[in-house]
Amino acid sequence: RPDEGRILVSDQLYFDAATHVHLPPQQRRCGYIFQDHALFPHMSVRDNLRFAAAASRKKSTSLARRRRVNELLESFELGDLAARKPSQLSGGQKQRAALARILVAEPRVLLLDEPTRGLDIRLRASFYTLLKETRDRLQVPVLLVTHDLKECFELADQVCLIDRGVFLQSGSRDAVLNKPASPEIARSMGIYNVAPAEIEFLDPASNMSRLRVLGQEVDAPYLRGHLLGDHGFLCVRRAEIRVCRQQNGPARNQLVLDLLSATDSPEGVRLEFAHDFSAIVSEAVYQQLQGSKRLALEFPPRAVHFIAK
Repeated sequence: RPDEGRILVSDQLYFDAATHVHLPPQQRRCGYIFQDHALFPHMSVRDNLRFAAAASRKKSTSLARRRRVNELLESFELGDLAARKPSQLSGGQKQRAALARILVAEPRVLLLDEPTRGLDIRLRASFYTLLKETRDRLQVPVLLVTHDLKECFELADQVCLIDRGVFLQSGSRDAVLNKPASPEIARSMGIYNVAPAEIEFLDPASNMSRLRVLGQEVDAPYLRGHLLGDHGFLCVRRAEIRVCRQQNGPARNQLVLDLLSATDSPEGVRLEFAHDFSAIVSEAVYQQLQGSKRLALEFPPRAVHFIAK
């Protein structure tokens, strides 16, 4: 059991170190989805659900349990597959059966540990849709453990970043995505370019700040609570960057950097620049940029996130 803290799910207290409350695991009604589905291989889909319904800690009549099983078989499009054994199901069908079996017991919370590991892109997208529909329809809290940032932000509305058991940052999905609390967090997300920065100019009247980054000037929104000369880090999401040739006229909000390499990727051509900056461009844009070894990375001031040291 935990050494300290409190676990509250909806209105049910599972654990509280201060008051010595510790609800036994078998009484918590937690639904856990295994990576390998863990369906009973000798039982049909219907019997898997019946077993879970009968083993549920929630009291109900046999008629109510049968109705619940039938409702979930239909809801998860398993009616025509109810007599099949797990070995006769596809990967996506096994997923649906595993989720239906968990929900037939009417859990208070749903726990998922990297549920899409090993699935191809098509099955993964299908599971995301199924899980979101289930969450919205049944209003079951879902706790998802994942190393996949895309999966995290596809499914979650609240996010907690953990590294080696230490909580780094938590909050709403958009707050964590758009305002990482440290340069290490920003880098770990894999979607940010990060560089040391110093505040050179602050003007609350025009809602503008200016940073010196890699020897160049970059505009940013007004940085409330900071002072001239403060040091920190500029963070810009890769998706906000437009790559172009250097302009002879007045420069827009940009950093001019040396291009080190170009690699094909599913999203387009990934360009790697000096100082660990990167960007994704289309093949057509890359063809226009060929021959230039030094390019401008443009981004709007609103895209700049400043993290103080």
